[in-house]
Amino acid sequence: MATRDLLIEIGTEELPPKTLSDLSQSFEDLLCGELKRLGLNYKSVRRFATPRRLAVVISSLQETQNDKEINKIGPAVSAAFDDNSAPTPAALGFAKSCGIPVEGLSRTIKDGIEKLSYSFSEKGGQTSDLLPAIVRKTLGQLPAPKRMRWGSSQEEFIRPVHWMVFLFGSEIIDLEIYGISSSRNTLGHRHHTDKEIAINNAADYEDCLETSGWVIPDLAKRKELVSKLIVEEGEKIGATTVVDEPLLDEVTALVEYPVALIGGFDIDFLDIPQEALILAMKSHQKCFYLIDGNKKLLPKFVTVSNIASRDPEQVIKGNERVIRPRLADARFFFETDRKSTLISKIEPLKNVVFQEKLGSIFDKSERVATLSAYIASELNIEPLHCKRAAMLSKCDLLTNMVAEFADLQGVMGSYYAKHDKETHEVVCALREQYLPRFAGDDLPQSQTGTVLAIADRLDSIVGLFGVGQPPTGSKDPFGLRRSAIGILRMLLEGKYDLNIVRLIDTSIASYTVNEFNSNTASEVFKFLLERFKAWYQDAGVTTEVFQSVFVLQPTSPLDFHYRIQAVHKFNSMPEAKFLAAANKRVSNLLAKQEHELESRELNKSLFRESAELTLYEAIQAKKVEVAPLFMRRDYMAGLSSLSSLKTTIDGFFDTVLIIHDDPTVRTNRLILLQQLRKLFLQAADISYLHPD
Repeated sequence: MATRDLLIEIGTEELPPKTLSDLSQSFEDLLCGELKRLGLNYKSVRRFATPRRLAVVISSLQETQNDKEINKIGPAVSAAFDDNSAPTPAALGFAKSCGIPVEGLSRTIKDGIEKLSYSFSEKGGQTSDLLPAIVRKTLGQLPAPKRMRWGSSQEEFIRPVHWMVFLFGSEIIDLEIYGISSSRNTLGHRHHTDKEIAINNAADYEDCLETSGWVIPDLAKRKELVSKLIVEEGEKIGATTVVDEPLLDEVTALVEYPVALIGGFDIDFLDIPQEALILAMKSHQKCFYLIDGNKKLLPKFVTVSNIASRDPEQVIKGNERVIRPRLADARFFFETDRKSTLISKIEPLKNVVFQEKLGSIFDKSERVATLSAYIASELNIEPLHCKRAAMLSKCDLLTNMVAEFADLQGVMGSYYAKHDKETHEVVCALREQYLPRFAGDDLPQSQTGTVLAIADRLDSIVGLFGVGQPPTGSKDPFGLRRSAIGILRMLLEGKYDLNIVRLIDTSIASYTVNEFNSNTASEVFKFLLERFKAWYQDAGVTTEVFQSVFVLQPTSPLDFHYRIQAVHKFNSMPEAKFLAAANKRVSNLLAKQEHELESRELNKSLFRESAELTLYEAIQAKKVEVAPLFMRRDYMAGLSSLSSLKTTIDGFFDTVLIIHDDPTVRTNRLILLQQLRKLFLQAADISYLHPD
């Protein structure tokens, strides 16, 4: 079948840089999805994106759709003709829908019933005729938070559209959209070319822009080039350019022809906390910072220009002129903030609302201080440091520096605390309180920082659940799921053995809210443990293994983790399948009577079979053997020990009838099985490992 390359380019005013890559991917996905839906096959696809254009080139797209064989099924023959073999209205209606007389219909067997049918071949459409509707639909579905209208048109797009290239091979596909008509003419770089560039064939698109338009349209290629250029600029002065990935993506989306230049600022600015300098350079000027061999910040930066200037020194000076007042502002904020102590800002926090029903930031700080002291006492950590850190933790929210650079909260608090001669433990805790910020982020390294980070997150989770604002579906405006995972990570990786139920109760007790959800404690506890599920699935732990531990509701996340590890390993043992099935059988037998059996005692004199005594003695021996193992949480060793019961349990079920006619004997046998089940429940409910 004949094929041609397809080019679609939408030329616009500057597109939002932080979403450019996603827009480009969506353009490709939506377009290819429509082609697939219509049965139009192609060889490969490439997407292009710059600040002023979105484009897709599809190679070897077939020129026509494949012909389709259509088989229409009508009514059953028994309903299509009456007793005189005359067609009924059902047959006549089906024939009419097919455009032929009844005599032209065929018969076929479907689901064992003979029915009327009609088969015909539908000729495939011309791709060039289908493309305008495909493109119009694709552009209308592109994701954008806000669309724009311009001129007198009512059509909307992400940004005003100025040109459109629409080529199928060398043929221009006519399309009138957004007030412009498609053509073969594109525009190059805004500053380096002033003429339209004619593209003769879709396959020539990238080469035309690179050779004649001063544009590198491939986003990935441009990103690689930007990275190479900024690293080389640093090497020229014996420095290392720190390549921040999100910034690299943004800068790549801001330029069509990147040129890296190195600039500098006064060395006196290095007296400012380097985090503030770096953030000022990144957020305001989109510059990359440089460090020396000792990883110390240098008074230099690398900027990426979108123009190959004949006088690059003027571009550098322009960037330096803009960045200097930004850094001067940061220095002013820093010096002003240090004129008052952090502790002096505690009282004004009473005027800053944390959440409408949960009081002020001051109220939250007091609650976190109470909870921090409790956690510290449980872990034998100095509680005074934890309380002090908690009370100071949000004070930097009222500083000028954090008002300007919100990302520096916590970091600036640690600088100001150090200036105020606070203890080293407090200084570290203030810096670490927001760790981890995201999946895989560093954890607090200090004990005080860990305590504060846990208490702060748990206070928010408890409070928002208490006033009826838990996460729902995909909505989690307060990031409570992320906070819960952060708490679990800190407890597990730090090996902090804390009873999370007691922590939740302590947190609830610190609240003075009148209308607090009575189920808050149980809901928060379940919410925290459920965060484990996806975590363990990513680690290859099955849902059955997770559920076998989850059903026991261990109150210590660290203990929960040890049990999961043990059951996951136990599940691969050859005895696991039999023991899981046996526990499932026992669980089913006890399901309706387990509560009644709790108050009953086993009577050995009621044993009728030797297998009963054998199982009883084995259980007693294992109780003694596994008790110290489970006490020290060596669950794998305990389960491994219990696995030797396989033969005894097998013999018991082979020779003993559980549901005996004598109710006394029956109950006694159930009590024996209950003791067996309790042995395993010290680690997990392995009946959940059974496939049923």
